[in-house]
Amino acid sequence: MKALSIAFKDLQILFKDRGDMFLLFLLPLFFIVVFSGALTAIGQSEESAKALIPLPVVDLDGGDAARTLIDGLNAAGGVRVEHYTNQAEATTLLKDRKIDRALIVPSAMGSDLAAGRTVTLRLVSHPDANAGQTEAVRLVVDGVARDMALEGQILAALRQMGEMQAGESAEYQQAFGVEKTQAQARSQFDQAQARPLIEVKQTVPTQPEQPVKLSSMAEVAVPGMLVLFAFLTAQSTARSIYDEKKIGSFRRLLAAPLSKAALLAGKMLPNFITALIQAVVILAFGAIGLQLLGLKPVSLGSDPLALVLAVVLIALCSVSLGILIAALARTEGQIGGIGTLVTWGMGLIGGSIIPVFVLDQFGVLPKIVPHYWANRALDNLMIRGLGLADVGAELVILLGFTALFFVVGLWKFDFD
Repeated sequence: MKALSIAFKDLQILFKDRGDMFLLFLLPLFFIVVFSGALTAIGQSEESAKALIPLPVVDLDGGDAARTLIDGLNAAGGVRVEHYTNQAEATTLLKDRKIDRALIVPSAMGSDLAAGRTVTLRLVSHPDANAGQTEAVRLVVDGVARDMALEGQILAALRQMGEMQAGESAEYQQAFGVEKTQAQARSQFDQAQARPLIEVKQTVPTQPEQPVKLSSMAEVAVPGMLVLFAFLTAQSTARSIYDEKKIGSFRRLLAAPLSKAALLAGKMLPNFITALIQAVVILAFGAIGLQLLGLKPVSLGSDPLALVLAVVLIALCSVSLGILIAALARTEGQIGGIGTLVTWGMGLIGGSIIPVFVLDQFGVLPKIVPHYWANRALDNLMIRGLGLADVGAELVILLGFTALFFVVGLWKFDFD
């Protein structure tokens, strides 16, 4: 009961401060609108600036046939050829999503064409690549390849006719005159349609994780701002504890039959409730408020229970971080400095500003902060539409951060 009394008293103080109300409930909504609008504008400007679809071509042949193909691609329009000679380099860039697709020209293209063997061009695309652009590229490559194959087969037919007529009598050459040549050409045309010498094979590498498909940038902004501002309540928790220490309340409370852990839990509870209310406001704004503003609303996913559990763990981890900040800071200035550095710094590298699926290419650094796992869990639930079983690892890691922050904070905390 003592812990609940402490929490109730802190909630009364908190809700009387209009500045805190603005920071906790209105500022996140403003950030969502500005953040999603800015990213959408950037995406649209970048898209309009790209008149041609970039097409990295790995030329393993290096001969006349490959050069003819590349020249034909450039002349066809719609694509901009980027030259590569190292297939491993292109594969790495494709895996890291630095390029969306690559056309692989086989090493024996020239010799296979000369011998009448089928040449396979491989168009490899990233799972997240724009499907419409990939199909447009495939059609361009297929058209150029068919024209090139047809030209080669016509030349082969004429060459064959010339060889057959060379050194023969006039009567024999007459037998292979215009009619025979036309028949042979028609046969080659039919063969080109039925069995082209150059075929385009499109492949998409397997990816263990379902790719992110965004319908609007608000889908990234809403969960990102939820996590960022939920963890900002850690600073409020630390400041509240410092105020109790400054006026000497902790010394009097320690005389009561209340453990130190229960006392800190009482200080955590009001900010935990605040973080939950804040999350509800942000999610409601994303699902309903954006639509009222004429913007596309966000989905809350297909598993409400998993979303509620994720929000609860995010709020719990945030207030535990507040206990740790209060234990490390010795002055009110240190609480402000450490709190701002930790909460905003973690938000920056943990996916609240830059989306998690972008940060994944930077290695393990984002994964050392709880924000990353919180954002990853919300992205999987709200954007990918996954369920509780799919975010179990993220939630367990968040719970681990919560326990670590609370235990270390309790160990280092000075009640005097």
